[in-house]
Amino acid sequence: MFRFLSLIFFLLFTPSLIFAQSTAVQATREYRSQHAHSILETHFELIRIPNVACDLPNIRRNAGAIMTEFEKRGANMELLTLPDQPEVPPVIYGEINTPGADRTLIIYVHYDGQPADPVNWTHSPWEPTLYSASMEDGGEPIEFPKVDEPINPDWRIYGRSASDDKAPFAAILATLDALQQNDLELTSNLKFFFDGEEERGSPHVRQILQQYKEMLDGDLWLFFDGPMHQSGRPQVVFGVRGVTGMEVTVYGPSRPLHSGHYGGWSPVPGQMLANLLASMKNETGEILIEDFNESTAPITEADRQAFATLPDVDDEIREDLGLTWTEHEGRSLIESYMYPTLTIRGFSSGNTGELARNVIPTTATASLGIRLAKGNQPGEMKDKLEAHIREQGYHIVREDPDMETRLKHRKIAKVTRGIGYPAMRTSVDNAMTQQIVDAIKQATSDDLILYPTMGGTLPIYHFEQIMQKPIVIVPIANHDNNQHAPDENIRIGNIWYGMDIYSSIFTME
Repeated sequence: MFRFLSLIFFLLFTPSLIFAQSTAVQATREYRSQHAHSILETHFELIRIPNVACDLPNIRRNAGAIMTEFEKRGANMELLTLPDQPEVPPVIYGEINTPGADRTLIIYVHYDGQPADPVNWTHSPWEPTLYSASMEDGGEPIEFPKVDEPINPDWRIYGRSASDDKAPFAAILATLDALQQNDLELTSNLKFFFDGEEERGSPHVRQILQQYKEMLDGDLWLFFDGPMHQSGRPQVVFGVRGVTGMEVTVYGPSRPLHSGHYGGWSPVPGQMLANLLASMKNETGEILIEDFNESTAPITEADRQAFATLPDVDDEIREDLGLTWTEHEGRSLIESYMYPTLTIRGFSSGNTGELARNVIPTTATASLGIRLAKGNQPGEMKDKLEAHIREQGYHIVREDPDMETRLKHRKIAKVTRGIGYPAMRTSVDNAMTQQIVDAIKQATSDDLILYPTMGGTLPIYHFEQIMQKPIVIVPIANHDNNQHAPDENIRIGNIWYGMDIYSSIFTME
């Protein structure tokens, strides 16, 4: 009776949009309070199946288990494969069609995980272990509770892929159950795209998208992956950086020389390379390579409004890292994500410490990383970097130079170009993505963070280029989940949070 009266109250006194979404979230929470144990049991069973992408038999076991669970909820499921490449992990595809719906959401989750060496784990990575709190906060292993015992949302589940990225499966399945049990209809057609080799960089996803493009058509892609903000507040991410890079080797004498006999006369590769690198970027962080920033998409007013939703933690981060200054003084960390970067990832020439010798080495090598902003193309950025190297008087080669080449050119640099892919960014004010933002706001009392782009890189550009539809990332995992590392974990309350926002998204008007 109480539940009936509550629904009547919402119907009479609440606008229809808020009624539909609040009812869905309320119903999901009530369902969760009654079925929390079975929700976690389903998650435990999925974690128990090893899911390293190169382990094809177990990858197929994962695929079968996931398909079975979604078929129980009325989804039509199948495997998307490349017939001429049977060794490629399949993409799990599914559909739940809603009569009368004029919007189709495509939900991306990946079901593979990082390799796990049991030696480095406190418990077996494939046997989920329940803890009373995080290990770092002094949590202890606890028994799985009985059905009549309460479940604390701060408990942690430890196991490989407990968070990255099997947690969304637990939340999606439970959300569908909650809505179906309460006769709450979806307002969108749902399509599911579950990747089986994301942790390997999704090397075949482009072929899958091309081959099944018509089947995968929809209005908006939702990537259910990644952690929430470090502050614990919910966030929506609209893009990711791209990435590329190269290694540069410069050459001195053809054999190591005694620095006493030849120092002050022979060119020293380490000094040559240091000068070359210094010509690329100054002390304040300004990149000096011509037109390096020319193709970068401008920051919009909507982007700046999104910046304002983020907590200002730059000073805290500097203090935590022991930094008294950062590049581009006055530019916030989030704003720096909107520009390309040039980073020396590594530098080697000769030896240091006890292995140092009184010699002039023959070579010096630097590994350079380039993070790409929206608009930057990997090939073009590497071309600009190579043009700068030539302007400094270097002859570029692709292999170690022979003696004829050495004697012909004053300065030689071997450039080994790395692979890479461009950034992806959906406009913060895109109409479709704003529907998702509004739905999440209806489901949470915390202020929502809008992230125009994250600092890391994911191969999402394939989806943007081929499907040409807006994309947003909706993370649910706790930020301290040890993603990719030993003792990966998920806070149970973050699965509950996922259920809340998924129910709101699945029933939004």
